[in-house]
Amino acid sequence: MRTKICDLLDCEVPIFAFSHCRDVVAAVTKAGGSGVLGAISFPPEQLEKELNWIDAQVDGRNYGVDVLIPGKYDESVDQSNQPVWELIPDTHHQFVAELLERAGIPELPAGPRAEARDYLMAKDRNSTPLGAKKLLEVALRHEQVKMIVSALGPPPADAVREFHRRGMVVGALCGKPAHVKRHREAGVDVLIAQGTEAGGHTGTISTMVLLPQIVDLFSDAGAVLAAGGISRGRHIAAALAMGADGVWCGTIWLGTRESELLEFQREALYRTQSDDAIRSRSSTGKLVRMSKSKWSDAWDQAGEVEALGPPLQNFLYWEARTRIDRAERDDFLSMPLGQVAGTINEGTTVREVMYNFMDEYADTMARMSRLSDAGQ
Repeated sequence: MRTKICDLLDCEVPIFAFSHCRDVVAAVTKAGGSGVLGAISFPPEQLEKELNWIDAQVDGRNYGVDVLIPGKYDESVDQSNQPVWELIPDTHHQFVAELLERAGIPELPAGPRAEARDYLMAKDRNSTPLGAKKLLEVALRHEQVKMIVSALGPPPADAVREFHRRGMVVGALCGKPAHVKRHREAGVDVLIAQGTEAGGHTGTISTMVLLPQIVDLFSDAGAVLAAGGISRGRHIAAALAMGADGVWCGTIWLGTRESELLEFQREALYRTQSDDAIRSRSSTGKLVRMSKSKWSDAWDQAGEVEALGPPLQNFLYWEARTRIDRAERDDFLSMPLGQVAGTINEGTTVREVMYNFMDEYADTMARMSRLSDAGQ
């Protein structure tokens, strides 16, 4: 299964794990793949601690960091010195307060509320270019961070040049063939062809349709990873058959015992069906594939109260999520995940997922070889 991206990032197999959980990132990296930590979840000071921990766990291996550098966002946020909380319209504060009150989801006690608010405020601008810059400054202090990935569009060309000067690999997610030209111009090394099946910010084109187009347009300039709907070894075989140099997976790791999910969230995941993974603006203001719940339904039916742009909607979402999680209300739980959530129905470990990936990949390749031999 070794491809050119293995040489580029010095990993044993071209399996990339995107996760907000340091344990998953470290475990996949130690198992021969490449973990990529989602930095948006952490204030800069906490990201420093997370990366220090990963550095100590991965035995000198390389790993990556993913940041959000949005091309479109509420620019007034970076132009203001006010806390994000104070920039959110009263109508939206009231909408969320009344929604949770009607549902019987209690407010946080004073102590936990202050603690949660402080943590949110520390990362309130993570989804703006200014916030992303602060997270990147942290990542660049860690020599084992070999790959930087831009999750929303091409990274700035000047930033790419700086990463290259440091010997780093630059990746970016891409959901449309029309976007490839901008990624090439920015100097990106690895394109993640992300189909609509994927969790998080996605477009509308399926992985099977998108991937060959991205390969045709970019493989001469760098490596291509397939993302969206990857949860089996046969998916990896299919992606490589279509020209990909590896795969990028996210949702599959949520079901592992190493993941960051609380127990009630894990049980909710096991009950999730593939068609429960919808696209909604209710978490970030941009379309995100996430689990359907009364939270996402409420925003679909909100009428004049529309989802705000990032990072304002992010803040509203996480403020509410803190209460929802504390109350363990799975009927209001909307978390980013892809359509492969419907295939996750029991607990496992990162090592077991990696083993199953490679075992089924080998069986699939053997089957294809037999089919080829039979045709001769």
